[in-house]
Amino acid sequence: MTDSKIESKWQKRWQENKIFQSNPDNREKLFLTVAYPYPSGAMHVGHGRTYTVPDVYARYKRMQGYNVLFPMGWHVTGAPVIGIAKRIGRRDPWTLEIYQNVHKVPKDELEKFTDPHYIVKYFSEEYRNVMTRLGYSIDWRREFTTIDPHYQKFITWQFEKLNKKGLVRRGAHPVKYCPDDENPVGDHDLLEGEGVAINELTLIKFKIGENYLVAATFRPETLFGATNIWINPDEEYVKVKMDEEEWIISNKAYHNLLNQKKNLEMVEGIDAPSLIGQYAENPVTGKKHIILPASFVDPDYATGVVYSVPAHAPADYIALLDLKKDAETLDQYNIKDEVEKMRPIGLISLKGFGEHPAAEMVEKMGVKDQNDPNLKEATNEMYKLEHAKGVMEKHITDYAGLKVPQARDTIKEHLLKTDKGDIMHEFAEKPVICRCGTECVVKILDNQWFLKYSDEEWTQKTLNCLESMNTVPVEIRSNFKYYLNWLHDWACARRIGLGTPLPWDLQWLIEPLSDSTIYMGYYTIAPYLKDIDPEEMDEEFLDHIFLDKKTSKTNIPSGMKEEFNYWYPLDWRLSAKDLVGNHLSFHLFHHSAIYPQEKWPQGVVVFGMGLMEGHKMSSSKGNIVLLEDAIKIHGADVVRLFLMSSAEPWQDFDWREKEVIGTKKRLEWFMGFAEMVDELHGSQIQLNECIVSPDVSKSINSWMISQVNQRIRDATQALEGFQTRKALQEALFLFKKDIDHYLHRVDHELKEGNGKEEINQVLSYVLGIWIRLMAPFTPHACEELWERHGGRGFASEAPWPEHDVDLIDEKVHKSEEIIQGLVDDIREIEKITKTRPEKIHAYLAPQWKWKVFEIAREVGKPDIGRIMGQAIKENIHDDKKELAGYAQKIAREMTKIHYVGHVDEKKILDDAVDYIARETGAEVIIYHEPTYDPKNKARNALPYKPALYIE
Repeated sequence: MTDSKIESKWQKRWQENKIFQSNPDNREKLFLTVAYPYPSGAMHVGHGRTYTVPDVYARYKRMQGYNVLFPMGWHVTGAPVIGIAKRIGRRDPWTLEIYQNVHKVPKDELEKFTDPHYIVKYFSEEYRNVMTRLGYSIDWRREFTTIDPHYQKFITWQFEKLNKKGLVRRGAHPVKYCPDDENPVGDHDLLEGEGVAINELTLIKFKIGENYLVAATFRPETLFGATNIWINPDEEYVKVKMDEEEWIISNKAYHNLLNQKKNLEMVEGIDAPSLIGQYAENPVTGKKHIILPASFVDPDYATGVVYSVPAHAPADYIALLDLKKDAETLDQYNIKDEVEKMRPIGLISLKGFGEHPAAEMVEKMGVKDQNDPNLKEATNEMYKLEHAKGVMEKHITDYAGLKVPQARDTIKEHLLKTDKGDIMHEFAEKPVICRCGTECVVKILDNQWFLKYSDEEWTQKTLNCLESMNTVPVEIRSNFKYYLNWLHDWACARRIGLGTPLPWDLQWLIEPLSDSTIYMGYYTIAPYLKDIDPEEMDEEFLDHIFLDKKTSKTNIPSGMKEEFNYWYPLDWRLSAKDLVGNHLSFHLFHHSAIYPQEKWPQGVVVFGMGLMEGHKMSSSKGNIVLLEDAIKIHGADVVRLFLMSSAEPWQDFDWREKEVIGTKKRLEWFMGFAEMVDELHGSQIQLNECIVSPDVSKSINSWMISQVNQRIRDATQALEGFQTRKALQEALFLFKKDIDHYLHRVDHELKEGNGKEEINQVLSYVLGIWIRLMAPFTPHACEELWERHGGRGFASEAPWPEHDVDLIDEKVHKSEEIIQGLVDDIREIEKITKTRPEKIHAYLAPQWKWKVFEIAREVGKPDIGRIMGQAIKENIHDDKKELAGYAQKIAREMTKIHYVGHVDEKKILDDAVDYIARETGAEVIIYHEPTYDPKNKARNALPYKPALYIE
């Protein structure tokens, strides 16, 4: 590992020499950004993975000669720090515990956390410090926060543009809402429930006497298959007045619906058990359905009333089966006869399933009862299948033959038009908890401001933007398409929090996701703004900079517009995959609306989640490792190395302490390799003298040079696709394996001094390549090695190694494979026979067998007839029987063997005969012609696989 002194030394030198300060010049540029952090807590190793990926890529491209811009800012808009400050102010024990013991804030500092601005200041400084300690190649001149006055002018400009284009509207809409803050909340404002969607449900009014028992459903088309209604008799139910009707729903549903329905009033409590056994009328079929008890009904979800469709809903089917077995409950409510005769009613035809698909799905997934964890999956799978492929049965009058989505929309429309249904909204998952600690609700907000992501023309333009850009991984493109088409209008303003006022309605603040869509452009001009009065940054000023419009202004700094045009468009945007449905999609929407096509984003990379010892990381649950602690314990380079090698960026990664320690040993080996090469060399190697591949005569030295160039090629290709794990596999783990093998192969020569000079040249060449290949991943260690060995300038600015195609020799690889294969075969025979050989006789394939191989390669597939025909035509071998047997054999073997053409096996094995003898402890004799073959083994010899006889 690198010690902290070495890391500090290089961080200081990078800073003093300003090597990461990026200015426009005549080089090809690369501009990449990663989602700027919300500094409301300490950085943990999950953040480390997020910010190390772009740094590795930035360092790699810089070494390739690109002018790279990698900037950073701080996202502080919204209510999160307000909520934290409130909880600290009221001495909330849980919050104090988290900030003292998880985020490790000293007590004297925590006292100041009642000021939200101080929280932002404290953690943004902490973030910057940790990012510096991890060696990030950030241009810190461009740093800003989203409440800086200059940035707020930039956001004001953006929203005025959107408003003028008719892409902002005012109206009513369901939003996530914190009752305590009396404010809509976004994902950044939440402790729990990030990414949770708001679903629309249809309310179904089942008439019961003069009242309505109101159930909620995603699937109103299934009303034709209803058999009963479920309520939970152990929970509170109430009668409420809705306009002129009286509804029966759960008490918790009433409190939720108060946020969505204006004319809702409490009437009285209801004795829930007394409802069991009563009947309510289906508003579509007119049938009467019995009300039955079910403990699975959650009173906090929707209305606390569920109608049952056991033919198509696995949860209803299994609940009905459980109830039929529950004699005590059946007797308690006197419902035994009704329940026993109840049967599922099929209404949707689905290919591959019978009349009652739910029963088949329950059986297929092995669901045992209502508590079985597979039940949720069975329900989701059934829903998806019927939604995608289901068709209404012929006996469903008026809707027969309709696809399920069509039937659903038509029936819902009928229910609303005839006043037999209504609409409500509910979270897809619960709980959703604000950072102030309050459980959120879905609220219909009037006079709210929305971005019109539902606008068809805007959506199409954004889809065109997506079409013109790269996505990593490629599969995420379909997610983008789904969300771009699916996104509804987005509530873009809040009443409280930090942020920029909506320019035409100052009582509203622009919410956090809406002010972080095109901020990448702001990085390009940030260094110019220090001496500019924010009030000067009006529409004309910013139109000139960002849209190339003419201006009469004389106060715009020289070079500002040119700098934006140099860096834009953004080449790569990196962010979490769970933000595809909002943040990243908004990024595309806003760029397509404001900028001309040539300034649209060029690429997006998404990240997976972070785990710790197999469990999801969560600051609120204390399940994190702070980056600062990880750096202290392991060193910055080890942390970087582990984070990049454990998984590809878009995959979930798991921080496991034992594996981190294992990674540390790999880095120590890498550092130690340089010392070993110096020792072998007899003095310290000067890397500037070892840039070019040496001329070598021995096959094993050619093999090592070939392997090096192959690793360069494959690591480079992996990094181009952001495959940091694969790149490290090539650049470190497989490279180390190659070096281990090489050192083992030449060990005897090094000890005897035979051929030592050529080996030293190879190892010096390898070291120079290896340091540069590893520099993006472990920059501190590589700078130290580079300096010690006389490398020019910084390793961070050294040229990235380029592979030489002519040095990657498949025949050299195959030669080494033959040698190792022979050693492995001898060991295997020793193992089977349990004997130690004294003599090993190796027989090489005769020339005619090589010719048959060539024919087989030309034929291109295992066609024995064609191989035989061609071989006979060319008169390759006199013995037709032996030829036929061999042709059959290689027709089978050809698919397994990577054939690279003829190699001189005699020379290869003669050169390696001493090595094979040392490895096997026996005398080795190589035969081109079988002059001694008492057991007739030579006939088994194949190209690349000599036959063996052991004495």
